[in-house]
Amino acid sequence: MRCRHCGSQHMVPFLDLGTAPPSNSYVALADRHRPELWYPLVIRTCRDCRLVQTEDFADRETFFSSSYAYFSSFSTSWLKHADRYVADMQARFQLDGASHIVEVAANDGYLLQYAKARGIPCLGVEPTRSTAAAARAKGIEIVEAFFGVDVAERLVADGRAADLTAANNVLAHVPDINDFVAGFAVLLKPQGVATFEFPHLLNMVRESQFDTAYHEHYSYPSLTAVKRVFEANGLSLFDVSTTPWHGGSLRVFAQRSDTGAKAQTPAVDATLLAEQDAGMLDDAFYTSFQAAAEDVRDGFVEFLIESRRAGLKVAAYGAAAKGNTLMNFAGIKPDLLSFVVDKNPAKQGLLMPGSRIPVVAEESLKTEKPERVVILPWNLQDEIKQQLSYISDWGGKFVTAVPSLTVHP
Repeated sequence: MRCRHCGSQHMVPFLDLGTAPPSNSYVALADRHRPELWYPLVIRTCRDCRLVQTEDFADRETFFSSSYAYFSSFSTSWLKHADRYVADMQARFQLDGASHIVEVAANDGYLLQYAKARGIPCLGVEPTRSTAAAARAKGIEIVEAFFGVDVAERLVADGRAADLTAANNVLAHVPDINDFVAGFAVLLKPQGVATFEFPHLLNMVRESQFDTAYHEHYSYPSLTAVKRVFEANGLSLFDVSTTPWHGGSLRVFAQRSDTGAKAQTPAVDATLLAEQDAGMLDDAFYTSFQAAAEDVRDGFVEFLIESRRAGLKVAAYGAAAKGNTLMNFAGIKPDLLSFVVDKNPAKQGLLMPGSRIPVVAEESLKTEKPERVVILPWNLQDEIKQQLSYISDWGGKFVTAVPSLTVHP
């Protein structure tokens, strides 16, 4: 295996989750007796540049198909986050009707709808047909393509260079990280700004968030690795901040290395130093993670077996990719977990990949009245607890498996 950024062959073990089907490849009921394709899910870190990355076993089109079922707008708290982002960027960088925002991985228009509402011209780049169609339904212009240098050059040639680019939770999703990042250096105007949000590897390890690993996450970024990737591809960091999203994320600000004039804030060096102090330059930081993942898995399996023996019905909420990682690593099937509720109609009536657990509408909670509801997207647990507070009417309790098995009072 060679590092997809620097080409090094000095790779260190990080996480081996065995094999699993793609986490967003839900199974139709009509196909329930047909086989699925399972791929190894093995992650390593490069000893030279410290980029954590999966081994490649399939093309990106396998994981980002036309039926891709992740729609950002189903989380009201995430929509509020997107609205605040647009407001903050508009104020900080004086964006107006003469500016141009490009969002890469625009999904269903969850963010650009707020730019459009503020009268800021905008454009989305989104490769998956299902979410692109949802964005267009909101009146947002979408280029349906995988982003890279070629797409950036076409946009610039069409007069669509960007004052601001947004790339939320996509840096991990690209197999050719060099081409992807270099595209932003092409797309930005000379004084333009690129922002990226991504779950912070430091939190992933500290909080045992192994379930954020799945095939379509090709990389698991730290600021140390991101700085090296950016500098090699025409971008320079000038600021970084933290957000609570997805278990703890970084928002990084970058500019073109050749023309950007913004001074670097102290937050960049402070974050790099925090990573160094946590041991992220040493192999031991990475090689110890496997045992933490296995502890979470074992605790979850023990809980489900004990619940069945006690006669408790267990269901789950949120047919999220991280839930599929947990289910398949733990070998969970419908005999231990009856069903998973999801708000997204595109997932309802399907089966979770691998585990074949049915995905149903929320009404099933009220009719089946499970005593335990496992919140699979634990990063949204506050929102979900409020939404489903009625389960306490029949004595139901919420459960989270990460970072350790917790039955919430």
